Amino acid sequence: MNLRKVTSRTLAGIALIAGALAAGLSHLQVQNDGLARDAWQRPEEVMDQLGIHAGSRVADVGCGKGYFTFHLARRVGPQGKVYAEDIDSDVLASVQREARKNKLNQVETVAGSPDDPHLPPGSVDVVLVVNSYHEWRDYNAMLQGLFRALKPGGLLGLIDTEAPTGRPRSEYYERHRMPEAIEREDAERNGFHFLRRAPGFIEPDMGKHFYFLVFEKPGPS
Repeated sequence: MNLRKVTSRTLAGIALIAGALAAGLSHLQVQNDGLARDAWQRPEEVMDQLGIHAGSRVADVGCGKGYFTFHLARRVGPQGKVYAEDIDSDVLASVQREARKNKLNQVETVAGSPDDPHLPPGSVDVVLVVNSYHEWRDYNAMLQGLFRALKPGGLLGLIDTEAPTGRPRSEYYERHRMPEAIEREDAERNGFHFLRRAPGFIEPDMGKHFYFLVFEKPGPS
């Protein structure tokens, strides 16, 4: 390692990993949370790609423990709004506790269902779905729910694990990944306009490759 290139962020990440390992957590758990995850997931770039700024209203669909929820909350600020949506009541309770602890009143948890995110219609500028789409069985209904929730001209960001094409959809469910061609076709079939493929990500421990697709809900013609 070139010590001249070691930054404070690098040192903080090393300290985080060392502390977590001492506490009995696996390196993989650490790599997918906090500063270590920031290094490869690049949340600031994700939010830039989606035009998220102070005052934006956004939804983190399939939010899990809230990794992106809290990055979004800091970006949109107290004048913005973050809907943290999931079907798991336990993780939503955890996100809610963390939001209250940090006085992030802009975060609101939403109990979704497998076929409906239950987001208010026309309520958000951006929907972000990270490593969750490949779990959806009622994908058409979910996409229609996201379409309804977005304002005209709003953006949908899909980040998911790469997979080879040509296999049955059931196999992708089993492998917890989905080809980008399938997600793009699904989104376009449900009214979204494909804008671009943004730079993707590589998770270092497992070597998983993630793609990042950006769509738009068309506005009035």
